[in-house]
Amino acid sequence: MRTSNRTAHGPTGRRTRTGTLLLAAALVPLGLSAAPAGAASTPAPLQPWLAHQLTTVSATLPQSVLVHGTDVAAARQAVSASGLHLVTTFDKIGVAVARGTTSQITAVRSRPGVTYVEGDQPIAFSLDHSHQATRGAEAVQTLNGANGSALDGRGVSVAVIDSGVDPTHPFLQEPSGGTAVVRSLKSVCLDESTQSTSCILDVPTAVDTDTLSGGGHGTHVNGIVAGRPTTTTDGRRLQGAAPGAKLVDISTGAVLLIVGADSALNWVLENHEHPCGAGVPATTCPPIKVTNNSYGPTGGGAFDPNSATVKLQRALAAEGVVTVWAAGNDGGDGTTSLTNPPGQDPTGGIVSVASYNDQNTGTREGTVSDYSSRGAAAQTSTWPDVSAPGENITSSCRPYLPICSTGLDPVNGPGPLDVGTFNTISGTSMAAPHIAGIVAQLFQADPTATPAEIEDALKATAHRYSDGAPYQAVAGYQSSFDKGAGLVDVVAAATRLGASPR
Repeated sequence: MRTSNRTAHGPTGRRTRTGTLLLAAALVPLGLSAAPAGAASTPAPLQPWLAHQLTTVSATLPQSVLVHGTDVAAARQAVSASGLHLVTTFDKIGVAVARGTTSQITAVRSRPGVTYVEGDQPIAFSLDHSHQATRGAEAVQTLNGANGSALDGRGVSVAVIDSGVDPTHPFLQEPSGGTAVVRSLKSVCLDESTQSTSCILDVPTAVDTDTLSGGGHGTHVNGIVAGRPTTTTDGRRLQGAAPGAKLVDISTGAVLLIVGADSALNWVLENHEHPCGAGVPATTCPPIKVTNNSYGPTGGGAFDPNSATVKLQRALAAEGVVTVWAAGNDGGDGTTSLTNPPGQDPTGGIVSVASYNDQNTGTREGTVSDYSSRGAAAQTSTWPDVSAPGENITSSCRPYLPICSTGLDPVNGPGPLDVGTFNTISGTSMAAPHIAGIVAQLFQADPTATPAEIEDALKATAHRYSDGAPYQAVAGYQSSFDKGAGLVDVVAAATRLGASPR
């Protein structure tokens, strides 16, 4: 999200972090009862976090798990045979989500075809307090995409997995009427009142799912991705990174668990080609080409290639969809990795984003935000991929929502009733949607690009600002443990992919 006048947006105020400290424990062996008939000879591996949970939580308290199988039929059969309650399935990656007691979870590990058992780990939005310089507005004004239109993300939908969205917010209104949100959904996985195994439910696009969840984070993120050009009452000109892209919002609520977020990724995997249904033309509801994920476990953690999240994002990359992750808000000094684990995936088209601070001036020679999570200096796989503005970002908010109330610079929107409907917030949560919107612009520049080619364009053309750790040659790019390849340069990246001057 960027402003044309580059003026300061007021005091940064205190920093606020959300979520609970979550640390994965070492794997704890669990005693097994006699193996059931037809059991596998060696129990399937158990996620370390879940192993710790099973030693600390009451054995009779039901817990949610993701049972990975050689295929979805094997996972379903294992759930049934172990007495677990089936919640939903991720068919394309062979995972069944289920609930049950410690003994049932232990038993499912030994069922035929089970390859891994994962817990429903809590995650938090990557939010912090306090701005910005990508040449994004210049790209919109001076470049055309392959469709001959201004490079504003037109022809692409961005899936935002977050707390929800207020589709009626003035920042998300089309100039011709209606909302930029072409589909709104809600994840209700593990809601005990829900008897269906369909976890993602349609919500009318007139309904404010962010207020329903008591959030605010999601509306702010949606505005950063694709806010339409808007002038506030104090004269600020605001727009999102891709002001022509469409938005598909999947609300997971204000309190996140991994099953809800993974269910949203799974929905994108199954529906990205026709997100509004096969009968709705792409001119109205374009294919989803990128997902934004501004959440993760506090404190980082080890990359888990066996997790459902990683299987889902790799399947998305194989089908042409980029996955963008906020790197996290735990700072660090390079002695250990604090970056968001799924963002560490080396698969092309999975992008981890650090937060850049333009010091309220629009400079391209600013700093890495102090809160932005660093990777381990000695472990290049943990480093962020690229930086984007994440500090003091003004976007859509409602003053009565918890996240929005943490912003210390409320601004009135264009209408007489739009009081305090924009606010300034900071965090890698704000940096990631800049990249998600920019990815929409890059797919408009080259609709045939692969996710790996999109990531290559972002990293190969990034502006190497000098603050922080030195750059090193890593897998063909210059990179650093705190800021990745540097500050994203939209004009350079789009030109590399064939965008033409207007």
